[in-house]
Amino acid sequence: MLIIVRYLKKSWKSLILVLVLLIFKVTADLTLPFYTANIVNVGIQQGGIDSTIPSVISEQLMDEISRSLDDSATTVLREAYRYNKQAYRFPAFILEQPSSELEILLLQPLAQFSLGELAASTAPESILRQAALARIRADYELLGVDLNTQQMHYIATTGLYMIGISTLSVIASILVAFFASRTAANLGKQLRSDVFRKVVSFGQKEMDTFSTASLVTRSTNDIQQIQQSFVMILRVVIFAPLMALGGLFRVLSTNSSMSWTIGLAILAISTVVITMFSLVMPRFKQLQILLDEVNRVVRETLTGIPVIRAFTTQAHEQKRFAVANENLTKTTLFVNRSMSAMMPLMMLIMNLTTILIVWRGGLHIQSGTMQVGDMMAFIQYAMLIIMSFLMITMLTIMLPRAAVSASRIREILDTPVSIEEPDYSTGMNKPIGGHISFRNVGFTFPGASTKALSDISFEASPGTTTAIIGSTGSGKSTLLNLIPRFHEATSGLVEIDGVDIRTISLQELRKCIGYVPQQGRLFSGSITSNIAFGNESLTEEEIVHAAKIAQAHEFITEKPDQYNAVISQGGQNVSGGQRQRLSIARAIASRPQILLFDDSFSALDYRTELSLRNELHTQLEHTTILIVAQRISSILHADSILVLDEGRLVGTGTHKELMKQCTVYRQIAQSQLSTEEIEQYE
Repeated sequence: MLIIVRYLKKSWKSLILVLVLLIFKVTADLTLPFYTANIVNVGIQQGGIDSTIPSVISEQLMDEISRSLDDSATTVLREAYRYNKQAYRFPAFILEQPSSELEILLLQPLAQFSLGELAASTAPESILRQAALARIRADYELLGVDLNTQQMHYIATTGLYMIGISTLSVIASILVAFFASRTAANLGKQLRSDVFRKVVSFGQKEMDTFSTASLVTRSTNDIQQIQQSFVMILRVVIFAPLMALGGLFRVLSTNSSMSWTIGLAILAISTVVITMFSLVMPRFKQLQILLDEVNRVVRETLTGIPVIRAFTTQAHEQKRFAVANENLTKTTLFVNRSMSAMMPLMMLIMNLTTILIVWRGGLHIQSGTMQVGDMMAFIQYAMLIIMSFLMITMLTIMLPRAAVSASRIREILDTPVSIEEPDYSTGMNKPIGGHISFRNVGFTFPGASTKALSDISFEASPGTTTAIIGSTGSGKSTLLNLIPRFHEATSGLVEIDGVDIRTISLQELRKCIGYVPQQGRLFSGSITSNIAFGNESLTEEEIVHAAKIAQAHEFITEKPDQYNAVISQGGQNVSGGQRQRLSIARAIASRPQILLFDDSFSALDYRTELSLRNELHTQLEHTTILIVAQRISSILHADSILVLDEGRLVGTGTHKELMKQCTVYRQIAQSQLSTEEIEQYE
């Protein structure tokens, strides 16, 4: 989870605000049980009398108290009160100078009137206080004090305090949820952005390490898990411990002799948590892996629907999906059932704890060591403590899954990119001419035991066409992919205009290269946006010119919207030949110095291919062109032909030269051309 910390530096202000709001909310929530106890103890049981210092004392009671005090204490007492004959039903003393010293001085004498001198000397303070308040109440009734009004005023005032505190607590909760959600959303946004940026920079080696389905899951579901868990972290990790500690402090100050009930409840909760954690934790990582598998099967099925239909293997694919779906469902059900069982168990523990507190509290109330309001407050504090541990428990269930997701995201972000920008870049001090040199180049795929290319050396100059041909698996596409650094040569040197391509920035290198892959890949948008994909500043004339060279202008103008015609995702609404021609137009439109065609004419008919080759020859006379081809008819007129066999360069020259000198090339020609065609081209 340390990965999250790195992304929170920009949100430190929101985090501090959330912390302050949570501390305020904890303080408010812990204050409410205190006021509840006061309403019961003071407002109901004591008639609203909240102090053992009487606001008014009858003359009779003052004399009785004075007789039980020494002279100095009596002097302090009488100096605190002012004598008045008319304010009440009988002459009385009205309080003018309250003090804590006065409260200590009056407690024992007032309690003696209800308990007796012997009992008062041994009774606990809570009992003394209740006895003193009972005597004060009786004195108020004697003097004609309106106790009902005083009681209702106290209850109403305390209730208003509770409403105000509750309102502020609710506002704090809303603000915490708002800022926590916003911070988590920003975290998810940054993670998705960085993951996407890192995936886009991956070379083929990294793409082979992570499956496409896994990358999709990590970029969506895993980040969502982190985002949701982070909201819980902000709202619970700080709040729950503060609430638990604050509740324990209040419980101990209310009645420490009953604190063992809270400990018992915490022990029961911890047992449930540890059991659930040991059962559920191993399934979280498995859950994400199974989700990857479902996504992989779905993706393969959707992209391969034509093949599936052609071979009528729908039933097989349904079974394959059913197995992946069933495995995911079983694991999900186990996790959800485990988490669902936790809440009833927690509620059972809470209810049993409440019963235990009421039982023990009743005994304390009966013995006079506890008041009813204190027991109610104790129950509320106990529930707050248990709920805090419950929230921590839920967090321990969510965090492992989030930790698994975070580790999967970190795998992507921490994966070193095999094709890196150079530490220093020589750049190109002059306009790129496009002269390509291979010097003893070799390449081995990661983990492979044999070389895909061995000791390849050749040169391709601007204004020439170099063709590459060979049997399937001979390394043609691999060789082509070394030029834009889709793969990195493991030995030898690849140069452009005499500069090692590894010292040129990737942007500058690929900007001078137009690449057409084997499978024409289009993007959702319009025909114009696809052709101008590599250079959005192209004018309409330049786009049309590129389409004409690629032999795409004719079918484009036949569409109702012409160049504004919509291209669906993946170019599914155009034919294979049209996709190839649009891909070729896209590569030409960027005006590159080097054009790479990776078997890009395979879907074109002979007439279209011939027209395309002629246009390339006349319109791109200063461009270096490399063509990977399977058909000899596509490269007969190339300036130079490279013949590959099992990763080795076994022949270089024109068609006529290779027919005489290269056995491999001659065998390919004989397999594709008739005797008359061979003689014609010779």
